[in-house]
Amino acid sequence: MAQKIAIVGFGVCGRVAALLLAQHYDIEVFERGDEHGHSSAGHVAAAMLAPMAESVLCEQDLAEDGLAALALWPKLLALLDEPVQFQQAGSIIVAYPQDQGAMAHFRKQLKPLAGFAGQDIDGAQLQTLEPELAGRFGKGLYLPCEGQLDNQGFYQHSYLSLKRRGVCFTFNADVDVDALAAQDYQAVIDCRGIGAKTAHTPLRGVRGEVARVHAPEVRLSRPVRLMHPRYPIYIAPKPEHRYVIGATEIESQDTRAITVRSTLELLSAAYSVHSGFAEATVESLRAGLRPAYNDNRPHIEQRGKVISINGLYRHGYMLAPIVVKRALAQFNTAV
Repeated sequence: MAQKIAIVGFGVCGRVAALLLAQHYDIEVFERGDEHGHSSAGHVAAAMLAPMAESVLCEQDLAEDGLAALALWPKLLALLDEPVQFQQAGSIIVAYPQDQGAMAHFRKQLKPLAGFAGQDIDGAQLQTLEPELAGRFGKGLYLPCEGQLDNQGFYQHSYLSLKRRGVCFTFNADVDVDALAAQDYQAVIDCRGIGAKTAHTPLRGVRGEVARVHAPEVRLSRPVRLMHPRYPIYIAPKPEHRYVIGATEIESQDTRAITVRSTLELLSAAYSVHSGFAEATVESLRAGLRPAYNDNRPHIEQRGKVISINGLYRHGYMLAPIVVKRALAQFNTAV
């Protein structure tokens, strides 16, 4: 009889942990939300895998971990019963003339990653990579190693695939991880994210805001970032002409819905990149809180049978495979 593992929290890290462990253990998942995960930061996110762009603000080792995690995502997605979009075709940074100084500063801060480097591209090269951007921007910056995945497809098919494999789920439940540890589980994997925040836990929420739109008149093939006076804005293409338009981060723990100001900034920025967004249908406007510690680094902590994985900050999809794999290796070398 296989040993039992409890996973508390079914966001990005919880799903990655369940996929890795379900091959070797009986898994029970406890989640305070529902099976759709709509309240999870990982469901709101754009799921860009951007170690080079993120190297501007994170340490070298985290950027290198992000690059290594890119190679793990196809293996994880291969464990699903249905295909989920995964792309590694690089990303593009563009800026209007008044923001070229900000882009030059961004360019200087990029860290080298395993032989990859940012590439300045002219109008002709931009035309080749993204023909529909060439008329508005005369140059840009290409980051060759970057990628993205369809996070909502990942949420849907990870749940369905794990359910078919016999993983036991308990939704809409707040559970005590210490009480679970007192039961007959070999380990309790705590992946609650911001849900683990208490008065004694130094977690904070970092707000992310996104619009999801259906834009049949837009044909972008890779993530695009636009330098912006307040914060960089990204446009991430998803299947069937859907796009996620978002702001990289806002230092706020505000849990309100997205504001009018943010909505106007996101949608006007998207329209300035491509006029086809004018006729797009807005499918959702959402905000979420990503968990972060004061050092903005992921933390793996073990206390008895409880292994906590938290603080992935704005790097949830970029780092989850390698951070979770590292945490699980503390008791299971098979993953």
